Amino acid sequence: MVKQRLTFLTDFVEAVTRRTRGAGSEAETLKALALPALERINAACSVLMGRIGDAARVAVAEQALTAYSQLQPDEKRYFFQSLRDDYGVDAGKIRQAYATWHKNPDAGAVANLFCAVEPARQTLLRRLNLAPGATSQLVAMRQDLLQAIRNDPTLAPIDQDFSHLLTSWFNRGFLSMRRIDWNTSAAILEQIMRFESVHKMQGWDDLKRRLSPDDRRLYAFFHPATGDVPLIFVEVALTLGMPDAIAPILTAPESDTHVEADTAVFYSINNSLAGLKGVSFGNFLIKQVVAELSRDLPNLKSFVTLSPAPGFARWLAYQNDDRAAALSAALSANDWQDAPERIKALRPEVEALAARYIVTERQDSGLPPDPVARFHLGNGASAHRLNWPADMAPSAQKAAHGLMINYLYELTQIETRHEAFVRDGHVAHGLQLANALAR
Repeated sequence: MVKQRLTFLTDFVEAVTRRTRGAGSEAETLKALALPALERINAACSVLMGRIGDAARVAVAEQALTAYSQLQPDEKRYFFQSLRDDYGVDAGKIRQAYATWHKNPDAGAVANLFCAVEPARQTLLRRLNLAPGATSQLVAMRQDLLQAIRNDPTLAPIDQDFSHLLTSWFNRGFLSMRRIDWNTSAAILEQIMRFESVHKMQGWDDLKRRLSPDDRRLYAFFHPATGDVPLIFVEVALTLGMPDAIAPILTAPESDTHVEADTAVFYSINNSLAGLKGVSFGNFLIKQVVAELSRDLPNLKSFVTLSPAPGFARWLAYQNDDRAAALSAALSANDWQDAPERIKALRPEVEALAARYIVTERQDSGLPPDPVARFHLGNGASAHRLNWPADMAPSAQKAAHGLMINYLYELTQIETRHEAFVRDGHVAHGLQLANALAR
């Protein structure tokens, strides 16, 4: 088996090198690549980590990613296990580098120690990224990895390497923000419809309503490596005052509100690529959108969101106290939706428990349990107002019993609130939430 593997590696390098030099035939290359996809990608990774020329390295990286695209789900899991087991760190090199640093902690020793503790996986991923179009393929590979980690947590260290590299490759300096309108290319508009996950679009008419009127805006971040696929996009409504329900924003006919609008409402923020989970673009996007809107529409005084609370229903159902249990049962009964008096009676309890969920509840990490709250609070917003019922869509009823929240971005407070949240876990909140907490 070892002899067969070595023979294959030799044939692989020779075939690829001949192809990159313009010699050899397609048949020769295919013959060298005749092993199953899992063996091909493992062999290609071994070659990439060895000494070969730059042109051959690009070709081998391309073959490796081609082989990966042919793997079945269980084969992908085996490949990730190989990344975990075969491309980690060399403990001996770490001990040696540490001993050198401990004896003489100069800059060179620090650099050597840094190199020693970096897993070989990072070098491998960088070399895979040499292939044409590789960045998007590696983002997709990370999406597969995140799925695999759910069943095998021992693969998590691999994700640390992916996350480290993707954060570098997708840093703010490589991103460009564009306003999307009805004249934008059809390829991009199709991607917007495809990746809108907060308030699904039913077709082109829905999309046009969110793009064409003067009281609507849509902005997206793009990266050279992902082409027409937006990394993240935000939909904005220009309104008079702060909205307390989503239906008027999604269904209202075109108006002249933008002429005298005093509020910009971020009502839908979408990340397009699951493989970039945890790589933050939202804070940059929101700040840049606020800056552009402020410049174009000087009458705007407030910048708020109308955001879902996707974990509220589940959190409420799992609380071990009678008050939460009673409210969860009442909201789950669904007999209140067309009963104004029933809604009026339930609202104080909904607000009290929702304020607790957003402001005081914490995960083991010390952060609020709601992912949307973490996003906006981490960006420097305050939880300004609770709105219930604000979204009567079935999906919103199931996830949050119709609760939505206005997060307020105050330009003079963004950095202070961001620091307080990151450093101390402090949740800035408005008077309505403070009063609700006291009930």
